[in-house]
Amino acid sequence: MLDKPIFEISSPGRLGAMTCRRTVEEDPSLEDLIDLRRDHLDLPEISENQAFRHFVALSNKNYHIDKGMYPLGSCTMKYNPKVNEDMASLDGFAGLHPSTPVPFAQGALELMFQLKEILQDLTGMEDGSLQPAAGAQGELTSLMMVKRYFASQGEVRDVVLTPDSAHGTNPASASMCRMGVKEIRSNANGQIDIEHLQTLLDDRTACVMITNPNTLGIFEEHIDAICDRVHEAGALVYMDGANMNALLGYARPGDMGFDVMHLNLHKTFSTPHGGGGPGAGPIFCKSLLSPYLPVPRVVRCATGYALDADAPDTVGRVHGHFGNFGMLCRAYTYILSLGLEGLTRVAYAAVLNANYLKKSLEGTILLDPFPGKCMHEFVLSGAGLKAKGVRTLDLAKRLLDKGFHAPTIYFPLIVEEALMIEPTESESLETLDTFVRTVQEILGEIDSNPGLVTSAPHDTPVRRLDETRAARNPVLAYNCCLPGGEGA
Repeated sequence: MLDKPIFEISSPGRLGAMTCRRTVEEDPSLEDLIDLRRDHLDLPEISENQAFRHFVALSNKNYHIDKGMYPLGSCTMKYNPKVNEDMASLDGFAGLHPSTPVPFAQGALELMFQLKEILQDLTGMEDGSLQPAAGAQGELTSLMMVKRYFASQGEVRDVVLTPDSAHGTNPASASMCRMGVKEIRSNANGQIDIEHLQTLLDDRTACVMITNPNTLGIFEEHIDAICDRVHEAGALVYMDGANMNALLGYARPGDMGFDVMHLNLHKTFSTPHGGGGPGAGPIFCKSLLSPYLPVPRVVRCATGYALDADAPDTVGRVHGHFGNFGMLCRAYTYILSLGLEGLTRVAYAAVLNANYLKKSLEGTILLDPFPGKCMHEFVLSGAGLKAKGVRTLDLAKRLLDKGFHAPTIYFPLIVEEALMIEPTESESLETLDTFVRTVQEILGEIDSNPGLVTSAPHDTPVRRLDETRAARNPVLAYNCCLPGGEGA
């Protein structure tokens, strides 16, 4: 059916729904909006089963986590257990209005209170907030708290240090907080160059933002010494918790010396990611930053649970109502389903799978810039492909033809022609072996027929797009359904 657009299969007079029409007196003041009435929308006229089949077929043309492996490095695109959806869909949760009075929302408040306590314990922190709606907002909120903390101390500290392997959101969050950014070099082992860090620390340094394991999939083995040096300089240490999937049950950021951090519930705790979101980026901190946490806060009191906004030093509210509650329900379900022992197995399997893939791809033309064991992800380099007229981008596009979503490419920037792979813990040995064979097949194609790879993909709904042009010249199609709309 998708060979034709839905408008082309439309047939005048064909209905897929019954509606009850009401006569409403016209309001002359709304004359300018007359073209927005439903009677004037140019909608396709098709039967219910035609509409249903059309959208099912359309969904099957999209790649999604239930369709196959999604090895996006640094994104942890893993399976979303369906029991999470069942629990989040319970009437008492899904049907709860955000403005429900506190006495009638006790179940939801208890869930949020318990989830915060559990995540605090897993991270080794002393307080936190579930309110931020994404990891980047968690970063921003954390830096707002750091900035407020130093202002309360009468100090002017307005510089943030980030490693050269950091997620791009780190310096962006600092910039949004109107703080300067300085970059820390990585050493030959892919870890923070401590001596370079030392030269950057001064009395203007507010915070050092560190991802651990870092974006190269390497654990910062000197993290204790790094945190000590930052604290000796009077600054604080923030942890980007995007890679917490590798640490669950084994190590806690609070014990390493971090002062504040965020978690990605849509990465570490299996809530939907990307187009299936929205996200959730709770933050957790040591007690020195507690006064600055967002409000309202869920507290336990004599009558049950309440929302408390009495915090004069707070950075304020950072999200409408209380974050993306449905995601909190899913993460809570995931944690209770697995328990601490199960969460520990998650980290074990995530690290095992990544190391298995890395070892299996040894000896190919793909270079390993940081030999040795990795954590939950690893980065290879496709620089060796350039001599054959092929780039990492081409390899990634050819993987689409083979039924795999492409890994992250060209990031981190410190690796030439980077190919960043994270299998996660939810992929089977058979899937990992198939992925390895597929990469090896493509490398063979590069030797025998490189044009097949450089022109990929061939078997996807659309051929290769000019992504640079699309980014620089976006097409807006908001008016395509209105009469006279030109569409796109």
